[in-house]
Amino acid sequence: MNRAFSWICAISLKPIINKIFIEEIKGLGNIPRNNFILVANHQSHLDQIITGYLCVPRRFHMIGQIDKYNTGLSRIWRDMVYFIAGVIPLNRKDRESRKGAIKEAIKVLKDGDILIIYPEGTRSRTGAIQEGKPGVAKIFLKTGIPILPIGIKGTSDLLPIGKIFPKMKKSIKVMIGTPLYFKQEFEKAKIFSENSEEYREIVKKIIEKVMGEMTNLIKT
Repeated sequence: MNRAFSWICAISLKPIINKIFIEEIKGLGNIPRNNFILVANHQSHLDQIITGYLCVPRRFHMIGQIDKYNTGLSRIWRDMVYFIAGVIPLNRKDRESRKGAIKEAIKVLKDGDILIIYPEGTRSRTGAIQEGKPGVAKIFLKTGIPILPIGIKGTSDLLPIGKIFPKMKKSIKVMIGTPLYFKQEFEKAKIFSENSEEYREIVKKIIEKVMGEMTNLIKT
């Protein structure tokens, strides 16, 4: 999302979201002044609104899937929202699309923007955090931009999977963790090939730590 539209959202929409949906936010002081990779658990389409709420009025981008909602009005609505919000498209079923999304994510981070990722890859149907995908770790190792873990509670109750319109209830809780810098892993990864077992182990270590932090946050 570009800065002008982000400011518009900050002025016009953020107060409404705060009044209607937000019950509690903890850890606002943990948000870095420079750009970062925001990672959050994913239970509902409301999560996109809440994570955007945390980023405005700054420039930010999300990675969003394009392998669903591919027909009729659903596709038109998706494409319009993606264009306005600066969403990086990702077809989760296509290897080249996955590579392209990572490449574009690296670019926006190097340009100084915030990147929002839901590392589970899809919404959780049980509320429990699912296994994390390696993309966020790979993006981090290419940029060194810190990862900011977020835990969100209450969005699935207001807008569960299969529903279109949310309940208007002030019940969402957001827990913001401390930034993860992974300085040792970042330096260590430089000496290994991306196809090596050592590099894959570093990726695995990072994603496990990230998912563990999010799990702890939603338990608080």
